[in-house]
Amino acid sequence: MEGIHINYVAIVVAVVVNFIVGFIWYTPLFGKVWAKENGFDTSIKPTGGQMAKGMIFMVIGNFFMAYVLANNIAAWSYVPGVSPSPLANVISASIFTWLGFFVPTDLSTVAWENKSWKLFGINTSYHFITLLVASAILTYM
Repeated sequence: MEGIHINYVAIVVAVVVNFIVGFIWYTPLFGKVWAKENGFDTSIKPTGGQMAKGMIFMVIGNFFMAYVLANNIAAWSYVPGVSPSPLANVISASIFTWLGFFVPTDLSTVAWENKSWKLFGINTSYHFITLLVASAILTYM
């Protein structure tokens, strides 16, 4: 059996695209509602340093997610008797990763941090969209 091939260019593309998706999701689409649900004062703007720190951590997190997802998708190609279509790879990688890792964490914020279901919906749907986008890029590139 040959080694798992990871396309690092696809990982970088997935990181960049998901950074853009995050900006759109948490700024024009749901930014005000998200801030309100988190109890943030929207009249106080974060400093440049706070923004830079947040963006750096977001890029690092997106890299980890894309790298692990790429390994997960590649590993499925070695399962005997399984030869799913690329679209099936995208959908199953996204759904199972989301259900197994993101939804439980997002539910914990409702249960233990008293966050609203509205915030749960915003965050967990963002996580699912980013997984779909990354899975598609990693599968088709």
